[in-house]
Amino acid sequence: MADQILMPKATAVWLVDNTSLTFEQIADFCGLHPLEVRGIADGEVARDIRGADPIANGQLSREELDKAQASDKYRMKALVSRHAELLKPTKKAPRYTPVSRRQDRPDAIAWFIRNHPEVTDAQIAKILGTTKATIEQVRNRSHWNAANIKPVDPVTLGLVGQLELDALVKKAAEKKAKDDAKRGITDPDGATLRPAGELEAPEPEPEVEEIDYRRGSGLSAEDVFGKSTPVADEED
Repeated sequence: MADQILMPKATAVWLVDNTSLTFEQIADFCGLHPLEVRGIADGEVARDIRGADPIANGQLSREELDKAQASDKYRMKALVSRHAELLKPTKKAPRYTPVSRRQDRPDAIAWFIRNHPEVTDAQIAKILGTTKATIEQVRNRSHWNAANIKPVDPVTLGLVGQLELDALVKKAAEKKAKDDAKRGITDPDGATLRPAGELEAPEPEPEVEEIDYRRGSGLSAEDVFGKSTPVADEED
């Protein structure tokens, strides 16, 4: 019943405050657990939710409410709400490919196989409106027209739209990347930056030992400047 009731908790709040229905009756109508309805009555659940009148918004008739209040065994039946019908998800119809273009599908399949191996057969079958058996025949070249099949972009063939194709390829690539990451597979061509902590510090250049000429050098002035030659005194 919950999928037919808009704002089930708000509806339950109104029924608790404005009717004599049992917790079980309210829970059944709103798709809630009886303990949850009891929590609403005790003020422990849905404190800040304002009650929604199911009669005013067309989800319950006055006759149904009166029957339920007259007998605690009676279970109310919700009215079909126009708003609820609008909110129901619509199932996407299977893709229809015109007869004139069905012969182009093997070319589009070959294009996927060659250019985007990350796209699964199920995804190819769905977007092109074909079967996995046909995809396998194109892949192993057992298709009856294998000699004439050549890879052609499905957008060029008019089988899919560019935005739809881009979204499919992106989704398939992201899934493959996640699966590869789980298996520890990385792209060998992808350059990665090493963390700073893993970088080896450069070895310091060897320092040139300075010679201390003032202390313990073991060198004399003659070693540095050479021996001096005595000069004879000139005679007066």
